[in-house]
Amino acid sequence: MKILVREIPPRAAWALEQAGIHPLLAQLYAARGVQSVQELDDALARLIAPTEMLGLSAAATLLADAIAQNKKLCIVADYDCDGATACAVGIRGLRLLGAKHVDYIVPDRVVDGYGLTPPISERVKASGAELLITVDNGIASFEGVATARALGLQVLVTDHHLPASRHGEIVLPEADVIVNPNQPGCPFTSKSIAGVGVMFYVLLALRSELRQRGVFDAATQPKLDSLLPLVALGTVADVVRLDANNRRLVAQGLKRVRAQMLPAGLAALFVAAGRDAKTATTFDFGFALGPRINAAGRLSDMTLGIECLLTDDVGRAEELAKTLDGINRQRREIEGSMREQAFAVAESLFDDNEEPPPAICVFDADFHEGVVGIVASRIKDKLHRPTFVFAASGAPGREHELKGSGRSIPGFHLRDALDLVAKRHPGVLLRFGGHAMAAGCTIAREDFDMFEQGLSLVAQEWLDAATLLRRLETDGPLKAEYRRVELVDVLHKEVWGQGFAPPTFSEEVEVVSQRLVGEKHLALKLKHQGQAVDGIWFGHTEPLPARVKLAFRLDADAWNGVRRVRFLVEAAAL
Repeated sequence: MKILVREIPPRAAWALEQAGIHPLLAQLYAARGVQSVQELDDALARLIAPTEMLGLSAAATLLADAIAQNKKLCIVADYDCDGATACAVGIRGLRLLGAKHVDYIVPDRVVDGYGLTPPISERVKASGAELLITVDNGIASFEGVATARALGLQVLVTDHHLPASRHGEIVLPEADVIVNPNQPGCPFTSKSIAGVGVMFYVLLALRSELRQRGVFDAATQPKLDSLLPLVALGTVADVVRLDANNRRLVAQGLKRVRAQMLPAGLAALFVAAGRDAKTATTFDFGFALGPRINAAGRLSDMTLGIECLLTDDVGRAEELAKTLDGINRQRREIEGSMREQAFAVAESLFDDNEEPPPAICVFDADFHEGVVGIVASRIKDKLHRPTFVFAASGAPGREHELKGSGRSIPGFHLRDALDLVAKRHPGVLLRFGGHAMAAGCTIAREDFDMFEQGLSLVAQEWLDAATLLRRLETDGPLKAEYRRVELVDVLHKEVWGQGFAPPTFSEEVEVVSQRLVGEKHLALKLKHQGQAVDGIWFGHTEPLPARVKLAFRLDADAWNGVRRVRFLVEAAAL
């Protein structure tokens, strides 16, 4: 592990401090690329204008016409938290804006697979819908869109994933309208917006169109800010890069959650997760609420998650939140046993004194396809290698197929790697898609070895020793004067996440004592700049030397009613 220190541009830090930003926050922001205080303004008025997103005007016209003609609308969702929140935002928002008939269908991960497929289009038509709207999917659903159009459905695709390419050319499905900032020709600068963010922008454009038609005026138009807690949850849970626009969406959602202005289902999920909505953080969204929503799509039916986000009945919300919490506990048990098994398979690929291979591929007939992504992430974290974990497909008639989920490391674009494997080994990849850091694919069971060899060769070609060395960027030493509970609370309230990393400090400390707690965590008594401070390293059991350079985050621990600063250790330079 190499612990690095982020560079702090002095002029940017000075300008932020002069604008009234706390000196520590000024340094943290400057090190993350913030150059002016205007970038930290999270007012809704500072959001990128909807007019910047290609297709929004046409989408608004399509939806406004459908509402005026009293058409039945059907949203085709995705089975992760982004897809669930996008669906809930779409249904709530369209109803607020006058749609009388809005329903949804969410694919089953095992039976239907990902995206808008022809059978799902047929189900939408059979439901009596006239306009099909995809959220968080659809940009690569050529057959599903074609089927829907052939059945007489209008199709609006809203998505944020990268479009597919054929023979080096980007291709799009033949929908009536496509809204996706990653489609060619779209000038919208926040390319990392989540699917739920795209749907929120569609609603903003629709409201504007309805104003122009005289349905509302500025005084009577419905307020869409009630949707922002769901937008914030989906954005954080989908681990998209938190650029300035995404941070504003998340900040606005958090403000409403903390003010108790949140849907009943979201409030119930906070209770089920043992979290306090009044002090909600991005950590709560990413590690407490998001996994409980995702668990439904992994092991059961994402309808449970969507219904939890849609209900305004407090009792129903509590019931659904408890169900989701129970499914998440089951998911953790399955993941735990699968993770141990997968680690054993992965570590059998190399000897103890060897470096891991450039890419890891793991399959076992007993693996559950709903948690392969999580297990791939755990192996990637431990071995610092691009990793794919496969499970047998549970879809009827597809028992010969393997469904894999991959996670990558910085410097290795996973979707591009799959594209190269597909070109070199035609027919091996039956389906694939994704991003730089996460991707999925389907292969025939007999082609597993071929896929493994193909991916390993690409990794061998693309990755060098420097890329394969695990690095952790930190914010350097922490001044003793900043080791205060009040400042911990200030830091926790800020919007941190993917691409805008939470503050992590690093410096040499003295280890006064150490002991194992719960058999898998290392509790520490440290001396930081001559003063005593507690620390804990979750999931680590190896003892530390008397003096060591640690990377740590700040936390506040309560003992006998007194709150004290605690270091959460992330890594050690040994």
